[in-house]
Amino acid sequence: MEFTFYLSGGIAIAATLMVVVGLSAVHALLYLIVSLLAVAIVFYVLDAPFAAALEVIIYAGAIMVLFVFVMMMLNLGKAAAAKERDWLNPGMWAGPALLAALLLAELLYILTQGGSTLTGAAVVDAKEVGIILFGPYLLGVELASLLLLAGLVGACHLGWHEGLRGNGRDHENR
Repeated sequence: MEFTFYLSGGIAIAATLMVVVGLSAVHALLYLIVSLLAVAIVFYVLDAPFAAALEVIIYAGAIMVLFVFVMMMLNLGKAAAAKERDWLNPGMWAGPALLAALLLAELLYILTQGGSTLTGAAVVDAKEVGIILFGPYLLGVELASLLLLAGLVGACHLGWHEGLRGNGRDHENR
């Protein structure tokens, strides 16, 4: 299982690096999803299946859907439609697909080995996580949610065209 830990960690680092240095926002989004899935496998191997499930459900699921909706709101006009057609090129999906295939192979390996993990720590259930998150770390959880909301409002503000802020007649002329 030590091999799966290091492989997932390497995939997470490579995908995160591609998020930072990538030129396309859509590619960065795909690599970020792969990075979050790799971190979930790291959590699972470290005997934290609940944290792994939360990583997939909350981050790779809900927050990435939010980011996709924001990207869809920011891509307005005919030039954006042409750019979206370029995104359908299979070559653009090769990097994230390769890393995701490695993660899938690793997950299948873990499941065929009986799901044994590196440590023998006690299982933490949802109630304990909730008590910790909404007890001493309540301020941090609320600040993280406000930070995500501020990013969404900022993206909407930056993506909103001047012509659409008026009486709406400019929108009809498009």
